Order: sequence, then structure tokens, then C-alpha cells
Amino acid sequence: MIQFEKFTLANGLRVIVHQDLSTPMAVMNIMYDVGARDEDPERTGFAHLFEHLMFGGSENIPSYDEPLQMAGGENNAYTTNDLTNYYIQLPAENLETAFWLESDRMLSLAFSEKSLDVQRKVVCEEFKEHYLTKPYGDVWHKMRELAYKKHPYRWMTIGKELSHIENAKLDDVKNFFFKHYRPVNAVLVVAGNVTVERVKELAQKWFGDIPSGEKYNRSLPVEPEQTEERFLEIKANVPLDALYKCWHMGSRMDSSYYAVDLMTDILSGGGSSRLYQSLVKEQKLFSNIECHHFGSTDAGLVVVEGKLVKGVKMEDAEKAVEKELEKMKNEKVADAELQKVKNKTESMIAFEDMSVMSRANSLAYYETLGDAAWMNFELQKYAKVTTEDILEQSRQIFRRENCSTIHYLSQN
Repeated sequence: MIQFEKFTLANGLRVIVHQDLSTPMAVMNIMYDVGARDEDPERTGFAHLFEHLMFGGSENIPSYDEPLQMAGGENNAYTTNDLTNYYIQLPAENLETAFWLESDRMLSLAFSEKSLDVQRKVVCEEFKEHYLTKPYGDVWHKMRELAYKKHPYRWMTIGKELSHIENAKLDDVKNFFFKHYRPVNAVLVVAGNVTVERVKELAQKWFGDIPSGEKYNRSLPVEPEQTEERFLEIKANVPLDALYKCWHMGSRMDSSYYAVDLMTDILSGGGSSRLYQSLVKEQKLFSNIECHHFGSTDAGLVVVEGKLVKGVKMEDAEKAVEKELEKMKNEKVADAELQKVKNKTESMIAFEDMSVMSRANSLAYYETLGDAAWMNFELQKYAKVTTEDILEQSRQIFRRENCSTIHYLSQN
């Protein structure tokens, strides 16, 4: 059970304090309730661009990294389709440095054409390197467009097109910042060797006077139910043929999430999993294969992806995958097989909770979803999943009309 205290400043900033006196360190985690799904379809990639701009200096602090390093700290950030997260770890006695830095860039960035130009070039190079020139790099751009027709999950965090970042204007950037990067749309978690009293004092001192902003009320288009199988063939200069299949699943808050998560582990959770044992080890059709899901807040995707062994026909490989999925739909998994993946999940959660940084991130995530306390009930929800639940979700998800497939063929 992760203990914490929660309070809210007058400007709407939710603050969570988690004390751990076993460490000399403190962690600050600030999560903004904005991701790629909140972008204008004609201006995508902005949430990720902001992750870069946030390190380019704020109104009163021209260099973010230098004072943090002098305080013995380190920091990083990440952007997903659903949220953006910034985190700092530093010696607890220097905690106020983190408050000073994070509050100043929430107040206002040092918006300049120079900073925008520098970060725009960095992001454009990242786009080219990872998604245009890298083998198989474009596959998730293509798959998202294939699987989603209405919902903004149809583009990746990096953006839909390179031109959207290349053409980003300073006014567009400012508008995005003051719409989303406001106290009322953020969760601040402070964890480690800290006290609630000190955090309250510092939160009020550094964040209390920042204008709250307007609460962002999300109103996204709902993805209609897929009613027919979708298919795309890509031919490219890649080393091996690859198969990608995905199916729509429920949202992160759907009660089915836990069964689906365990189902993907049964299929692909390590060397003893079904897909690896059958398709890699025994039949030698794939050099590697995995099944996972996006874990996204809104209705997401279950994915099976694998590289074929050279010389294997795509038709044979795909049939073998479908045969394994049919078994999931027609036969209950053994109790022992389900218990094995439950044990693995329990171990993984326990391992993650050993890190103060990870605990802070989880508290911010669950609070953004609705309530930080939910993180303490995750194991109970996994424990309640039955073999009948796995069978039901397999039948619900692995339907032909719910599937999108890409054959990524090597021209070599």
C-alpha cells in the first residue's frame, strides 16, 4: 500500500506528497493532462514538440539544465498520446531548486523564434531518423491510419506529417501552451525524503500565484466499431518480411482491461509464452514475435507483430498466428497458465514500486486518470481475472472484422 497525502492549491493544481525517509533523494513529477490526442489534426506533433521546448528556457531562467546539475539533480520527460510528464530527481536538501525550475516554466516559457527554430530542427531530425529512414520505421504511422478512422490515435506522438512541425508558428505554440500547460490541467507529485508541511509551503510559494487557466474539457471523436477486415501491403528495403496485426480493445478504465493485459502476457510474456513456443521455437516460422497492447486511456489496440524467418511464406506464417488465436477463442487457458502470468504481473508491480521515481510517476498517472488511490487496488483487479474472462475477451477481440493487418515485405 503506497501512502500519500493530497491537497489542491487555489489555482487548481493538485499536489500529492509521498514520504519515503529511507532515501536521501527527492523526486518531483509534474504531469500535464495533454497528449497527441489533443492536437489539431492539421497541427500534429505539438505535444511532443513542447516536451523539447520546455527545456529551452523559461521566462526568468534562461538555462534549465545548468542550475539543476549544480544542485546534483537530473531530469527527463516523455510524451504519449494521452499525457506529458516531466520529472526531476535531486538530493532532498535541494528540493526548492526543483520547485523554482518547474514553477517558472509553468508560468511561461521564454518564447522566441530562435528557441522554436532550434527545437523544430531537433524534432524534424528525430522524425526523419526514426520514422522515415529506419527499417520498418513507418509501420505504426501506417497501422494507426489503417486501424483508426476518426479518433486522434490515428497519428503518432511525433506527428502525422513532417510538414506540421516544419510549419509550426510561434503563435500556434503559445496558444497550445496557455491552453494546456496550466495548473488546473496538471498534477504535481513530490516524493522521497520530504514532509507534507514543507511541500505545502513550497507549493504555495512557487506555484500558488500562477494563473489557474481554464480547465480543458476533452471532447474527442469516438472511433466507430470496425465492421470489416482491413489490409495493407508495404514493400520496402528491409532485411526480413514482417507481419503486423492489430485489433480494437476497450479503454484503460474499462473493466476488461485487466483480462486483456493478462491475455497478451499468456500469448507473449517471455520464452514460455504460447506464440514464442509454437511459432519461434517449434515451427521456426518467426525469428521473433510478440503480443502487446497500447495501454492507452481511450479504446486502444492489441498488437501481434513479428519478423519472419527468411524463406518462410507470409501466408504460412499468418495462418500459424491465426491458429494460435483460434485456440485462445475456443479453449479456456489452464488455471496454472493464468496464475503464472498473474504472478509475473505481481512481481513486476512490486519491482516498479521499489523505485521512488516510479511510485511518483504512478501516483501522477492514476490521479490524472481520476484518483491516485487507484494504484493501490491494481493487484486486486488482476487477481479477480478468471479463465472465463480470458476466453470472453479473446472471443470479443480476435474477430476477423475487428482486425487490421499489414504485410511488410522485403524487396531484398
